[in-house]
Amino acid sequence: MKKYITYTTFLTILCCALFAQVDIIPERFAFEPELPYDSGIQSPHEFLGYELGESFTRYANSISYFQYLAEKSDRVVINEYGETYEGRKLYNLIISSPENLANIEKLKADNLKLGDPRKIDQQTAQNIIENKPVFVSYSYNIHGNEASSTEAAMQVSFRYAAATDAKTAETLSNTVLIFYVCINPDGRDRYVYWYEGVKRSVPGISPKDLDHYAPWPNGRTNHYWFDLNRDWIWGIHPESRGHTGEYVKWMPQIHTDYHEQGYNSNYFTVPGTTPRNLLLPDDYESLADTIGRANIAAFDRHKVNYFTREAFDFFYPGYGSSYPSVMNAIGMLTEQGGIGAGRSITTNDGQVLTLRQRIFDHYTTSIATITKAAQRKEVFNRYYYESSNPKNSKSNTSAYILPNNDQIYLTEVINMLLRHKVEVYRTTVPQEVSSVYSYRTNSNDNVRLPQGSYIIPTDQPKHLFVNSVLSKQMSIEDSVMYDMSTWSAPIAYNLDAYTTNKSINLKTKLVEELVYEKGQLITPDARYAYVIDWDQRSAPAALSMLWHKGYRVRSAEEPFSLNGQNFNAGSLIILLGRNLSHEEYWVTDMQEIVENTDVTIHGLHTGRMDTGYDLASRSSTPLRQPRVALLVEPPFNTYTCGQLYYLFDQETKLPVDRIRTSKLLQTAIPKLGSRYGYADIHDYDVIILAGGGNNLSKVFGESQQKEIKGWISSGGTLIATESASSFFTHGNSQIGTVKTIKNHIDSSEVAKYLPYKERTDYYGKKRIPGSAMSTHVDTTNPLAFGLKKHLYSLSFGGKNLIPSNQLQSVAYYDKNPNQLLISGYAPAEKLSQLSGTTVAGVERLGRGKIVHLVDNTQYRMFWRGPSRMMQNAVMLLPSY
Repeated sequence: MKKYITYTTFLTILCCALFAQVDIIPERFAFEPELPYDSGIQSPHEFLGYELGESFTRYANSISYFQYLAEKSDRVVINEYGETYEGRKLYNLIISSPENLANIEKLKADNLKLGDPRKIDQQTAQNIIENKPVFVSYSYNIHGNEASSTEAAMQVSFRYAAATDAKTAETLSNTVLIFYVCINPDGRDRYVYWYEGVKRSVPGISPKDLDHYAPWPNGRTNHYWFDLNRDWIWGIHPESRGHTGEYVKWMPQIHTDYHEQGYNSNYFTVPGTTPRNLLLPDDYESLADTIGRANIAAFDRHKVNYFTREAFDFFYPGYGSSYPSVMNAIGMLTEQGGIGAGRSITTNDGQVLTLRQRIFDHYTTSIATITKAAQRKEVFNRYYYESSNPKNSKSNTSAYILPNNDQIYLTEVINMLLRHKVEVYRTTVPQEVSSVYSYRTNSNDNVRLPQGSYIIPTDQPKHLFVNSVLSKQMSIEDSVMYDMSTWSAPIAYNLDAYTTNKSINLKTKLVEELVYEKGQLITPDARYAYVIDWDQRSAPAALSMLWHKGYRVRSAEEPFSLNGQNFNAGSLIILLGRNLSHEEYWVTDMQEIVENTDVTIHGLHTGRMDTGYDLASRSSTPLRQPRVALLVEPPFNTYTCGQLYYLFDQETKLPVDRIRTSKLLQTAIPKLGSRYGYADIHDYDVIILAGGGNNLSKVFGESQQKEIKGWISSGGTLIATESASSFFTHGNSQIGTVKTIKNHIDSSEVAKYLPYKERTDYYGKKRIPGSAMSTHVDTTNPLAFGLKKHLYSLSFGGKNLIPSNQLQSVAYYDKNPNQLLISGYAPAEKLSQLSGTTVAGVERLGRGKIVHLVDNTQYRMFWRGPSRMMQNAVMLLPSY
């Protein structure tokens, strides 16, 4: 006879399961309890006063423990290598046998020697390969809310600092371990302090509980809301410059980047999926798999679930898992399920996932990788040696050429290369090179290089890095990828660039230190005006300083010249007759601006120009400092908000208020204003919206749209970037009359009968995964002052605008679909749809304007070519 339970009984059982007190330190996740340890060295449990997994550890407390280990153990050295924006010191640990640490400088020197096969003979190389310990490094906690890995780092460090068994001693004699114990402490502490503030005394497991929902912007990002795991190459942030600066001192043979993913996912370990960097040595996959199989063998013993060969690719070289690979190591990724899991949570298959298990899993792979590396140290040493040999390169390129022809972001690319210890040479005299391939014209050209142009040869140990970062187009075996499909540095920074497959013989000198272009004050005792050319890299920062000091500044609408000195459109004019109140400080103020921004300022004795308008012409527009608001919180894009926050706060030094969406347009409570923390749009001249797409309708209902339209008509400047642009177009809101291109609907027979298993790949190949497009620019428009007539815009397949007479088309894609794609991947039908469409435009509305920037103009702050448009939109357009 069948028995049934009532619905009430079922709910009772379910509630008991969800609300029962959970064991957050399961016995099965003990850390190798069979190992003997030095009783004079405390474990993390003994030092912290709680078991790992009972609580999250504040960064300062974890560092105290690492410092304690370095003090108590002769196997551990702690090193400070940097500092975050919020003042937290950054550390790595060096762990090895006492004998190795006593001889560490020679081991480092031998390791670097092995990494330059040009300079050692084969016998010397073989001796180093056989005798040198393998260098293994780990980067923990680069995403702050993926917090289990720093907890694991404490236990892993304790194990190698204090275990007294013979196997541990043997492992340490064959390895040098470099642990970056927490790459992103600002993000980690943001998450941990929040979590500890909402933590229950009785842990729960319900996914609905508050402690699984960290508030915006959560802890993933750094202080400026950047994903640091996309910044290994570019070094925009001090955290990245710090750990890569350390990395190139050690040049490990193996590196693993430790992460977490959604809590419903099982553990991921290498190998990954396609696309792959096809420049990597053929042995990379098999050696990475050797480590992956060591990890899963350990998981098999502990009955821990895992997966490999899907979801994660290592194509983009700016990850912590792929950067090491282009630096001649075996770079790898691990991903533990756990984001948002708190101390315990019920997963979608009914399993209770604890913080303790997440720590245990990362601990387990950390140990398994080190053990396998020690066992096969000669194999990994040899891979490093062979992959560092430029004779083994798969690329035919012999050199990259970057002319020194007033390219404002050139030094940023050069300094990026130098920080990664790439060999860069600079021409000492003007010279000509013949038949070199031009990125811009897509043809072989004869080029006269100015003195000071840069040559980056590929006949050097960093050939993998050079070719991966500087080549115009990487081979793409699979267009369905985890990240972007192009990152070519010359294209991202909108540089003129050339390559050659031939040997070139030029008069050059090795660049041995970072390059800085210093500004100067020319003719400081000016009698009429000072002028700052707007084409300079830091001209917007100079304008911000002028405003801060109270100067009246004008912007030239057209180019002009005097005595052979040319000034471009947008150049800043400081008329002395309009700034007499500063007369006593003119020279000192201008000198201070030069020293702080590295711009060159010209003093002029007359306002009469040889060509172009005179300085006090009606065609030089007075610039007033705008009051600027950047809307943050959902639905706006956190990363884009962070880029804009950084661009204006860190680089331009222009005040921008970050306004929560929940505090804007609270018309239901009129005129309560700042007393209740609400923001009134009429307090601002410029409002920036970063993405949000269709969800903007939830922020801007009909009444809010009416209010915004009135604000624009009264003189406001609305900047809509990325998906925010399409909301302010015809048919999507009450604001704006321009139209967007329509979404392409695939009605082919193939699409109609597509098998389920093929849908992801099929539609993945229909999208644009971050590709460079040939873009033409109207440089006479103030939105484009400071830009070249041609740039490379980064497209993710946004809804571009249809050119019309209501729209100032400031930047538009090449009209020929066959010439549109410059680098990366895009399907042919998308190129046909996008060709000739507008990506940056201005629509007038009454006395104000809507600025459309469909493509991100400052993506991750390394795609800098278009970024001046955002600065112009904020700083110049409100006055034009």
